[in-house]
Order: sequence, then structure tokens, then C-alpha cells
Amino acid sequence: MESFDARRYNPDSMPGLPEVPATIEFGRFKVVRHRRELLADGRPVELGGRAFDTLMALIEARGTVLDKDQLMSLVWPDRVVEENNLPAQIAVLRKVFGADRHLIRTVAGRGYQFTGEIRATPATSAGPFPPARMTNLPEAVSELIGREAELEEVAALVTEHRLVSLVGAGGIGKTRLGLAAARHLLPRFPDGVFVAELGPVSSPELVPATVASALGLTHVAGHVSPEHVAGAVGAKKLLLVIDNCEHVIEAATGMAEALLRASPGTGLLATSREPLRVSGEYVYRVPPLDVPAEDNRDMEDVFRHGAVRLFVSRAHAAEPRYVAEGRVAAATAAICRRLDGIPLAIELAATRIVGFGVDGVAARLDDRFRLLTGGSRTLARQQTMRATLDWSYELLSESERVVLRRLGVFVGAFSLDAVSAVATGADIPASDIADSVANLVGKSLVSADVSGAIVHYRLLETTRAYAREKLIESTELDRVARRHAEYYRGLFQRAEAEFETRPTAEWLAAYRPHIDDVRLALDRAFSPSGDVGVGAALTAAAVPLWTHLSLLSECRARVEQAIASLGSRVPSDPRRDMRLYLALGHAILHTRASGAPDMNAAFTKALELAEIVDDTRYRLGAIFGLYAYRLTTGEYRVALSLAEKFETVAAETADRSDVPIGNRLVGLALHILGDQPGARRHLEPLVRSRLATVRPSHIILYQYDQRVLLDCYYARVLWLQGFSDQATRLTESLVDYARTKDHMLSLLHSLLIGSCPIALYVGDLTTADDHVSAASDVATRNGLEIWNVWAQCFKGVVLIKRGDCGAGAKLLQSGLERLPEPAIHHHMSLLLAELAAGLAGAGQIAEGLVVVDKALARAEQTEAGWYLAELLRTKGELLLQGRAPAAAAAAEKCFHQALGVARRQDALSWELRAAMSLARLWRGQRRVSQARKLLEPVYRRFTEGFATADLVAAKALLTSMR
Repeated sequence: MESFDARRYNPDSMPGLPEVPATIEFGRFKVVRHRRELLADGRPVELGGRAFDTLMALIEARGTVLDKDQLMSLVWPDRVVEENNLPAQIAVLRKVFGADRHLIRTVAGRGYQFTGEIRATPATSAGPFPPARMTNLPEAVSELIGREAELEEVAALVTEHRLVSLVGAGGIGKTRLGLAAARHLLPRFPDGVFVAELGPVSSPELVPATVASALGLTHVAGHVSPEHVAGAVGAKKLLLVIDNCEHVIEAATGMAEALLRASPGTGLLATSREPLRVSGEYVYRVPPLDVPAEDNRDMEDVFRHGAVRLFVSRAHAAEPRYVAEGRVAAATAAICRRLDGIPLAIELAATRIVGFGVDGVAARLDDRFRLLTGGSRTLARQQTMRATLDWSYELLSESERVVLRRLGVFVGAFSLDAVSAVATGADIPASDIADSVANLVGKSLVSADVSGAIVHYRLLETTRAYAREKLIESTELDRVARRHAEYYRGLFQRAEAEFETRPTAEWLAAYRPHIDDVRLALDRAFSPSGDVGVGAALTAAAVPLWTHLSLLSECRARVEQAIASLGSRVPSDPRRDMRLYLALGHAILHTRASGAPDMNAAFTKALELAEIVDDTRYRLGAIFGLYAYRLTTGEYRVALSLAEKFETVAAETADRSDVPIGNRLVGLALHILGDQPGARRHLEPLVRSRLATVRPSHIILYQYDQRVLLDCYYARVLWLQGFSDQATRLTESLVDYARTKDHMLSLLHSLLIGSCPIALYVGDLTTADDHVSAASDVATRNGLEIWNVWAQCFKGVVLIKRGDCGAGAKLLQSGLERLPEPAIHHHMSLLLAELAAGLAGAGQIAEGLVVVDKALARAEQTEAGWYLAELLRTKGELLLQGRAPAAAAAAEKCFHQALGVARRQDALSWELRAAMSLARLWRGQRRVSQARKLLEPVYRRFTEGFATADLVAAKALLTSMR
């Protein structure tokens, strides 16, 4: 067999086949080479450019086996690409071939071989094109990228409807798609396919003559009118593309109507920035090219998106050294997203990498109109993005221009009410707003989402930048910006009132999309030319949204800005300020030093203002904040008093819906103080009744979903009292519940405070590790650094439990050092005990004893009794490891103390651990009978959890003493 020389390969020239365009057939498949098209059973198959090149290279080899290097040099000439790209293209082809996947054979150790029997037919004898005189369509100068689905859809629509209008914004690719569809449809119209280009037409009167010329009609008698042209066409079966109709829309409409009436065999495909509004017209709105999602990290998937494929193709043509890998690929995807998938903008941006590089192009998109230049030399309106938008802007009425530029004040989606509030003025009465917006939608400058109960509109980012430029030029930016801020202040004041009546998911769906407009409105309100009073009110009104989205760093910064502005320039408003100070206290709790004095000051001020305006709900919110502050500073007795005060105030309210929260606060304080039976008495009825979750506003006043807080601590009480299986089931179901609530703080609490400790207690290190990783990811994505530190601490504990004591202790110690002071949080006892054990396991016993003594001192100082038994037991274990003189006696004393504390607290799980430590000591001292008598009764009191680490170890220890 003749050997294959890769250097001679040319995808447009196959040896032994005609040099003119040809159809290559094999089995049920057909390749139309000049159209780079593969058909299966006569229907086009979606196939990417690289896959098509791979197929042509294999066909060209005429049965010769091509090795990997040969194929890659043919498909990616002069480029260095990852080797796995080639198997990916082979897999694509085999998927397309389906049952005929054997057409491409893998020859082990050698390469790939095409096994199909090829039949080639010259295009001149059996090709899809009619004779040249039957079309004036221009040849395609480049591949149509990213429009495979749209091309198939438009071609099908043209066969079903006599008039199809491709409508879309400037630069969206209407003309290219229309011409590609027309070429695709050439075989269906025996009398030809033609294009009438109306872009250069300066007068509507010239439209009929332009169409006649495009159709090659030289025998139209008399004045060239639409009716004369239609009469000359007569019964011919042809397709006419009427391109760029928007600036002569009335004349184009008249021409289309005449052809539809008088020429039954004529099909029409129009491109325009607005519909023709002709009877029987099918409007196809050309979408942007698809872009990858912002969080898409799968680079293989990113390069399947049409916008990215187009950018890569044009960038490589402009700069052959461009390779879309790693950071460059991520920047490419970001550029495509910021350009909204608009093909013209993407092509212009791609050519600019020659001068600026990919990162430079991305950085300059804020000045996109200066950047996006260098387009078509023949079409002035496509030389720059500004020219494209200027073309559309000049075609608007004066009222439409005014409304469009005022829409430049919005960042995200907006409603008609929002437009009316912002755009209405002496020059545009409210009654004209709806018509103007509808016209802008019709002219493809505004997009509309009609899927919901309320229609929402938005501008593509490039159009918004253009409208904003026009707004600045008009000198009315400050006035429109103030109206914008006032509108969102009112919107979010109404939103808080809806909090109790709308389901949370529905509330978030309604108000989450406005977050960017809130940010922009606040930036402007607090600027030198802004209205700080409106800004302060909007800040207070937006707190529920930030809280629900767990954007607490942003919330803190905005609230601090608003509070700093209060004074002579801003009228006094105790109710507004009450909301601001309460939000500030909560934000500090989660983003800064949780026990910082300014947190206490913020909650104290909020309570003072709530009492002035007699707002019981915000009094409760402020008392809760002060309670949380006392928990973080280790003042648990004071926290218990505040919990009891909360109960009293809640009992005085009309609906008493916050009374269960007071019971939970008391139960938590009792638990921390070591009174587990008392804690259970307060918490268990709430778990059974679920009364603590009835108010959506609890998230605003108390920061967390109340079921999450309740179940976390009830599960811990259950475990302490020996019900580990129940505790595990409760916390795992709680994590599942929290994941459905779209509230990151509640999810973090369920993962790190609820499920992770229980998993560690029972010895399920895999679950604990999974929850730590999930929490770290959530905290990182939401900028919640304190929670990230807690996740790091628990990761260190997991490592220690797995035996990597050195690395675990180092990670845990580093995390504890990053926790802000004062932060004598009740979870610190757990972490300090584990750090002590980790240090001892790494051979640093003296350091471990220092840590455990510090933890014991903290526990005694703050009365944090819930972990006291385990701290005493841990100290005893470290004393034994130190092997100092009298270590056994000192350790035995610690174990006895731990047993006493555990028994007084009814903490059966701590009692078991202390009993095991003492039993092991006695066994080593040959006091086996005494050890067994100590441990066996404790073990027998358990009714569940026999597969947990502690009970398995206890059983093994008992067995060893028989």
C-alpha cells in the first residue's frame, strides 16, 4: 500500500479526486468538503472543525494507518497541543458514526485507519449548487462557528414558512447566519437563491430596484415598484434574502408583502434589527453565541461553547502564537462572557490580542469602545462596536433615544415599573414609557424575559456601556442616578414587609437579581454628588438581602459607611438607625473579632433605639445579639440571664412566635455550663414541635435558620448522654436540610458545629473530612474568613485522628492563632483538647500539657463545663505519656475527676471515655478486676451506638480483661 506523506496533505485537495468541490460518500454518510459538512442519511450532523479535519485527514490517507504524530500535525499544523486532544476528536467521530463506529479503526501501537469504501462525485456533475447564474450569494470567506444548531433551525423554518425574519442586535451575526442558511438551502430552490443587500441603500425608493437587480430582472417594465418586481418573479420557486432592513423598514416591508402576494413560489429570509410586521412573518430572534458559566472549570467543556470557539479561531488567525491553555483559556472565557457572546464584539476583541495580549484585552473591556475597533473595511457600521450601535441609535425616535440612555443607569434586569420611576420626566411622560420600551425591545436594543409573572428587561453589557456614555453626555446622570437609588430604596423597603408572607425561595428569586443595582445605587448615593440620606435608607433596606445571601463582609462595609454618614446631613430616623446598628453587630460577629467591643456597642445601640421606637421584634434581635456576644467572650452566666430576658420579652408579644427561640437560648447556655439534663428539657420539646422555624424574618434578627441552631446543639446533648446513633442521624439529615435553604451561614453551622463534631466523636473520619472540605469551599466562595479558619481547625483535628499528629497539630495551632481575640468561644475547649493530644502524639508532650492546662483554666474561668470531663481525661493521658515520677498517680486523679464531672452532668459518653482511661491504667497495674467492675456497668448503660469508635474500643478492652 502506498505510504502516506503528511506534508502533502491539503484538506481542500485530495489526490485522485477532482480539484473542484466534491461530495465524498461512504456507506450512509456523505461529506460535502467545500461546506465542511457531514451528512448522515441525508441530514446534517453537528461536527466541530477539528473533528472534521481529523475525518478528512483519515479519508485522505486512503486506508493508510496514520500514527498520532502524523494526525496531530495535520489537524493542528504548527501548534503544540495536549496529546489527549486527538483521542477526544476520534471519540467524537465514533459517536457520530454510531453503529458504524468501525469506520475508524484503532491499530494497536500504530495509530488510526479509515476503513470506509469511498465514493467521490465532482460537484459540477452532482453537487448541491445550481449553476452560477442561479445565485448571487457570496462565497463564505470563513467558517461559521458556534451556529450549528441555529443554522439547522433556520433552514428548517425557511422550508416551513414563506417569510422568516432573523432579528437581533447589531453584531449578533444575523447576516452571516442568513447567508449560511441560504447556501444550505440552494438545492431546494430550483430557480435560485439570491441576496438583496439593503445596507448601502440610502433611500427607501431604491429598495425595489435593488431587489430587482439582485434577482437579475432586466425586463421589469416602467417604474420599478414592488408590484412590478413581484410580477416579474411570477411563479418561480426561489429564495430571496433581504439583508439589513432596519433603516428602510417600511420599504422592505412593502417589498416583502408584494412578493408574498404575487409570487407563491418565493421564499423570503429577512435580516433586521426589528421585525417587518408582515402577516405570516415568523420572527427568529438570533441569540448570542453560548458562553461558559462563570464557575465552569472544565476547560474541555469551555471550548465547546460557540463564543469561545469563535474567539480562539479569530485570535489564532490574528496571532498564530496564541494558545488557549491554562490562564489564557480562563481569560478567553471571561472575555466572551463580558462581551455577552456577541460575535462581532468577540471577533474585534480577538484581533486586539496582537497588541495587548489576552489579559490586556480583558483588562481594557471597561473601555470597550476604544478597544473594539478594526472590523470590516467595507462596512463602516461594522468597523467598530461604537459604529454598530451608532447605526441603531440613529434609527430611533427622540423619545426612544432618551429612554435608552436613561436605561444605562441599570446594571442588571429591571421591570417596567423601574423604567417608569427612572426614565419619566418632563420630556417623557409616564404614559409613553411602555411604548418606548416595547419599541426598543422590537429593535433589539433591549431584551425581554417574559417567562415569569413580571416581565423583566435587560441591556447587553455593551449596549449598557453605550447607553451610559450617552447618559453622561446628556448631563442628566446625577438626576437619573438619584431616581435609580430612590426606586431601589422603595423596592427593598417593600421587600422587608414581604418577608413574612412570601416563601423564602420566592423572595430570593424576586430580589436577588437586583443586588448589582443596589451596589451601584449605593456607590452613587455616597459619592460627592449623591444623596447620602437615600444611601443610608437604601443600606438599611438592603440588609435582609445581604443577610440571606451571607454577604456579610459587604454588609458590614456598607453599614459602616452608612453609619459614618449619619449626622447633620442626614435627618434623624431611629427606626432606620436601629436596623443599621443591629446589622453592624451581626456582621462583626461573622467577619471580624467576634468578641470585639464594637460588636457589643452596636447591639447595645440597637437595643436602645428599639426601645425608643417600641419595636419588640428588634428588641429581641438586639438581645439575641448581646447574648451571642456574651457567648463569644465566655460570659455564659450573663448569656443565660440574657436568654431568660429574651424569654420574658418574647412572652409579651402578641403572637409569641419567638418564645421557642428563648427556650433554645436557655437550653444552649445550660448545655455549655454543663447541665445536660436541663438543656435537654428545654431543647427536646422544640425539636418535636418544630415551633422554632415559623418566621422567615428569624434569619434577619437571629442570623441563622432556627432549626439548624436547635438541632446542632440538641444532637450534641444526645451524644453526651449516650445516644450517638440518634445524634448522627439528626446531624446528617440537618446538613441535607440546610443545603436546601440557600443560606450559607446556616449551612456552615450545620457542617462545622453540628455534623463534623458528632462525626469526630463517633469515629467517622470520612464524613468529618467531607464536611470540613464542603465548609471550607462554602466559606471561601462567600468571603467568610472566620468560618474558613474554623474549617482549617477541624481539618487539623481530622489529621490528628488519622494519626498524622505533626501535620494536624501544626494546622490546628495555626488556625487557632488566626482566630481573633477575645474569642473564648465554647468550641475552643474541643479544639484545645485535640491540639494537646496532637502535640503529644507528635512527641511534644510538655507543649501538649501547657495547652490542656490553658484549656482547663479557661473552662474553669468561664464555667464552660460541657467539655471539662474530657479536658481532665486528656490531661491524664498526657501525664501518662510523659512518664514523669508520680505520673500514674496524677493521671489517676485526673481520671477520677473526669468521672465525677461526667456523672454529675449525666454525660454518659464522657463517663465512658474516662472509665476506659482509668481501666487501662488499672489493667497495666494488674488491677484487672477493679478495672472491669468500673467499665462494665458504664458500657451496659448504652442502648445504641455499638459500632462507634468508643464503644468498639470499650468492648475490646472488656474482652481483654476476661
